[in-house]
Amino acid sequence: MKKSILSVAIGGSFVLITVFFLIILLPVIPTSEKYSMSVDPIIIKDDMGTETHVAIRNTGTNALTNIVVEYGGATKPDVIPILNPGEKVSLSPPDGSVLNEVQVTTDQGINITKEYRTPASISFVGNSGFGG
Repeated sequence: MKKSILSVAIGGSFVLITVFFLIILLPVIPTSEKYSMSVDPIIIKDDMGTETHVAIRNTGTNALTNIVVEYGGATKPDVIPILNPGEKVSLSPPDGSVLNEVQVTTDQGINITKEYRTPASISFVGNSGFGG
């Protein structure tokens, strides 16, 4: 009899601890949206000129279709027919683009406008990538 009461107490404690941790940790577990994407426009200006690119990643669980990337100005937008979940595309704005911001839209109703950012540069790293 004492063994069964001890077993029930240990089993019940284990269940309570498990439920407690599930309640605490469940909000931390990321849930992916059905349609979601990240847009990262980068511009680098130096003595060699200006380098730009726009990285687009499908961060959702479903494919995105007809992704239109507008660079501004009179330039023709880029169109990505389909971008599968987890897939990333890097684009270069055409000559004549206004390099202030980029606007990205999809058939699924996503509309993101982002300004170009300049990444932090590391002046001591040379062309070789090893500081030389």
